[in-house]
Amino acid sequence: MERPTITEPGPLLLHFSSGEVRCESPNNKLDKFAGILTYKGKNYILDHDKLLLRGCVIRNTDWCYGLVIYTGPDTKLMQNCGKSTFKRTHIDHLMNVLVLWIFLFLGSMCFILAVGHGIWENKKGYYFQNFLPWKEYVSSSVVSAILMFWSYFIILNTVVPISLYVSVEIIRLGNSYYINWDRKMFYAPKNTPAQARTTTLNEELGQVKYVFSDKTGTLTQNIMIFKKCSINGTLYGDVYDKNGQRVEVSEKTEKVDFSYNKLADPKFSFYDKTLVEAVKRGDGRVHLFFLSLSLCHTVMSEEKVEGELVYQAQSPDEGALVTAARNFGFAFRSRTSETITVVEMGETKVYQLLAILDFDNVRKRMSVIVRTPEDRVMLFCKGADTIVCQLLHPSCRSLGDVTMEHLDADRACEVSPSLLSAHTHVFQDFAIEGLRTLMVAYRELDNAFFQAWSKKHSEACLSLEDRENKISNVSEEIEKDLMLLGATAIEDKLQDGVLETIITLNKAKIKMWTLTGDKQETAVNIAYACNIFEDEMDEIFIVEGKDDETIWQELRSARAKMKPESLLESDPVNSYLTMKPKMPFKIPEEVPNGNYGLVINGYSLAYALEGNLELELLRTACMCKAVICCRMTPLQKAQVVELVKRYKKVVTLAIGDGANDVSMIKAAHIGIGISGQEGMQAMLNSDYAFCQFHYLRRLLLVHGRWSYNRMCKFLSYFFYKNFVFTLVHFWYAFFSGFSAQTVYDTWFITFYNLVYTSLPVLGLSLFDQDVNETWSLRFPELYEPGQHNLYFNKKEFVKCLVHGIYSSFVLFFVPMGTVYNSVRSDGKEISDYQSFSLIVQTSLLWVVTMQIALETTYWTMISHFFIWGSLGFYFCVLFFLYSDGLCLMFPNVFQFLGVARNILKLPQLWLSLVLSVVLCMLPVIGYQFLKPLFWPVSVDKVIDRIHHCMRHPLPPPIRTKVKHASSRRSAYAFSHKQGFGALITSGKTMKGKPKKSSLLKK
Repeated sequence: MERPTITEPGPLLLHFSSGEVRCESPNNKLDKFAGILTYKGKNYILDHDKLLLRGCVIRNTDWCYGLVIYTGPDTKLMQNCGKSTFKRTHIDHLMNVLVLWIFLFLGSMCFILAVGHGIWENKKGYYFQNFLPWKEYVSSSVVSAILMFWSYFIILNTVVPISLYVSVEIIRLGNSYYINWDRKMFYAPKNTPAQARTTTLNEELGQVKYVFSDKTGTLTQNIMIFKKCSINGTLYGDVYDKNGQRVEVSEKTEKVDFSYNKLADPKFSFYDKTLVEAVKRGDGRVHLFFLSLSLCHTVMSEEKVEGELVYQAQSPDEGALVTAARNFGFAFRSRTSETITVVEMGETKVYQLLAILDFDNVRKRMSVIVRTPEDRVMLFCKGADTIVCQLLHPSCRSLGDVTMEHLDADRACEVSPSLLSAHTHVFQDFAIEGLRTLMVAYRELDNAFFQAWSKKHSEACLSLEDRENKISNVSEEIEKDLMLLGATAIEDKLQDGVLETIITLNKAKIKMWTLTGDKQETAVNIAYACNIFEDEMDEIFIVEGKDDETIWQELRSARAKMKPESLLESDPVNSYLTMKPKMPFKIPEEVPNGNYGLVINGYSLAYALEGNLELELLRTACMCKAVICCRMTPLQKAQVVELVKRYKKVVTLAIGDGANDVSMIKAAHIGIGISGQEGMQAMLNSDYAFCQFHYLRRLLLVHGRWSYNRMCKFLSYFFYKNFVFTLVHFWYAFFSGFSAQTVYDTWFITFYNLVYTSLPVLGLSLFDQDVNETWSLRFPELYEPGQHNLYFNKKEFVKCLVHGIYSSFVLFFVPMGTVYNSVRSDGKEISDYQSFSLIVQTSLLWVVTMQIALETTYWTMISHFFIWGSLGFYFCVLFFLYSDGLCLMFPNVFQFLGVARNILKLPQLWLSLVLSVVLCMLPVIGYQFLKPLFWPVSVDKVIDRIHHCMRHPLPPPIRTKVKHASSRRSAYAFSHKQGFGALITSGKTMKGKPKKSSLLKK
């Protein structure tokens, strides 16, 4: 194919009026692209390798010309972002249903009272018209009953929580400000606080069951650090004190001095001085180890300033290894398509590059073949320990056993006890530490053998059929009988606090699913590093089928091990599914017989998300403690989240930091964006945003749980106080001839929700805490009730209704019994309407105030002021509204002249008050006392433990690292991609000065 060659990046432009591009219409397939460029009558094929996706960064390139194919919403990344939807909480949906219930309840009460009025008018009122004449538009008792229906609809409308939605939004706004103001979620290095970008989802933060997380940039910092290595059977990287005891590396630990090396990277840190000493004393194996790292890679080097090397690595793993070799005296300086220049301990040497045997996911290794300045042909190889071990020369068996001990300390006693070195007792299991390992080996080749092999390799590369398999087979011929040099251990640095956060979330019974575009090995390695997967798990299932039938078998076999009865037709879930329920239906939680994990790649996931397989995938995945989905497209991330949302009655949360996470952030009930190094797209599309993953623990277990508890208490109390207030009218109707007369003074009706009960309930909803933040984080089990929505649901609403009916019954009949046929000390009756009204409303306010005082668990000065202040304010308003002055000035408006002054002196009022409060509170106190004894839930036991700890403080827990006996697992992970070896040897990446300018050249 012709390629344009241009002398310099000047004002030259491609005049595209003489050409066109024909390509596929915008789609969401990130790995496919097909098009044809027609320019000056010639056609050029455009494929995926020639397409730069939105957000890509071009490296090792000074300048280039490009043509925009897709823009804006047509780009492949935006096609994967999904649609924005308005998110509502489960409580919002429940409130809408309950309001409909309340309307039906209101209609039922009005109908009953209207029927009662019709009967009363027919039997009593009709014959009583001389004293209470009917209106001229009332022709019969039926007409009067119809009119009375609407009268009672107006009087009893206070049962409908009109102000509920306004109060809810005020509460949510206040709890959102708590998140914004939380100094413990403020990230000082970026001067960035946590941000609640919505106010509608706060209580749902206390109900999360599934967390879907990205890996790179969310769990990890995408910073690779050369942590340890094993060379010729000796472990390097640990630090020991004078007594030979291993010490943890900290900021105070003295770093190795690399000042002897002028090309050393000042940012590189290492703490074990014995490795530098081995390099300085000329240890041959150590030199060969680092020479291998400086040659076996695809890194590009730039040196714009003398002595300042800048590496452009295709993967951060390679960058860390080459940088380590550079600091220990083997600095990769430059390369061409045929040579590699290395500065070895200050001496520049040029190696002839003979071949690169590239990395791929099947081989799990890469090799380079070079000719040294001494005319020796050397092969250097690095790869997965499980692969390289099979390629070693038999003479390396003992060295391989010792090296494997360094990689897996649990097998140290099984392999060969006689080979253990003096430091075997401190050998660390790289896998448990979460370090990414590679084995390094070499082989010296006979020149004649290499020449013969090179011809085979060239023929395989030029083959038109089955080229990849032929190249792989030829590579295996030379990659054998290797001599082991050692192993490297790279730390993929986790974000601060990730491990502790995930452990805490696991204790809160929150399931963690990692959805990533990374390779399987890398994702699994990080899963073990941050405790998403654990070594003591019963089994990790890997789904990697290439067709529907294989994937179905893999999922079924996994489910058979986790819960064999789930495959039987008698299983409740299977029985339910055979009934073919109408959508949407929910699949209940299924409990496995142990702890399991699941790994599935994006190719298999594409099949599993279609047709009948999606339910198999969902049931299998939801039985697992953790799930890793790797090699996923952004759209697949959203599809997985949608799958769980569609069939599970749970709250989902998605957290990510890049544009490829936007789709799942939008799809989840709650989306969280991390303000990281991958731009602002995730944050701008999120509901909550902060800078560090570990803030998620505080957001859920503190703010989320408090918000949920407060909202549930608010709703229970709000419905209760409205029911109590309104239903007193219902009882009164039976004693007032169903005449639609109100029990209370009109001013009390006006002020009840607006003034007397508004501040106490807002104070409860904004400041209440069942336990403080320390206990909330220390006992994550407290989070569980929210996941099952135990504190407010339809059952709790019915309890509020029953409690309200009972309290209204007490508040009506106790005052009535108290004042019935009663007289004052001067002989005057007190059983008049106005006196009775005042007694009922005063008793009502005392009861609802005591109820909210009983619900309050965290008392502050504000709580006292709101609760008792509102009660005191009632009496102040009472004396003001019933004062002589107002009643004389506005007799038609203020009609309760002197009632307050007279009634408050009567013992009957205080007797009624005490009896009403006692009778209304006694069932509540009794229920709260007996419930933990006879119907305990897990949270009650946790609260008891907290109370015990408060009385008998425990010493802070001592953190120890526990070793688990487990089967051997490889810690191999290498985020390298295939194709860069061929790119380097082709010379296309090498910079040079083109001599002639032309647009197209064949």
